[in-house]
Amino acid sequence: MTTLKERLRDDLTAAIKARDELRSSTLRLTLAAVSAAEVAGEEKRELSDDEVRLVVQGEAKKRRDAADAFAKAGRAEQADRERAEGVVLAEFLPQQLSDEELAAIVAAAVAESGATGPQGMGAVMKLVRPKVDGVAEGGRVAAAVKAALAAK
Repeated sequence: MTTLKERLRDDLTAAIKARDELRSSTLRLTLAAVSAAEVAGEEKRELSDDEVRLVVQGEAKKRRDAADAFAKAGRAEQADRERAEGVVLAEFLPQQLSDEELAAIVAAAVAESGATGPQGMGAVMKLVRPKVDGVAEGGRVAAAVKAALAAK
């Protein structure tokens, strides 16, 4: 079974051979971020698939944030490129939960915790986080929890 890092490398090789500049530059930057994470800390080590996935998620989040910033600044071309890079990275991440699936998990957690109002946010987040880790972005989760608590 190939690791996520090997898959990234294989796709980079294929993208270079296909002369796909967007894909190859995106994967090259992502592999550089993985390498940087491997040498960070006390000693160099090989990252697990889960750790590599976290690096890829971080890179994808950077692309979303940059796309938003470029769009707000009226630089549509750069925003489109950042979004396209995000699409490339999304191929290496688990399928994200739909809004409905996330809302159902949050509603169950709110019921389980018995939280009412904004002061229950931490208790609900503690229950929701393990269930949605890796398949829903933190900002989306927090917004869904806030909305569910506001409705209480």
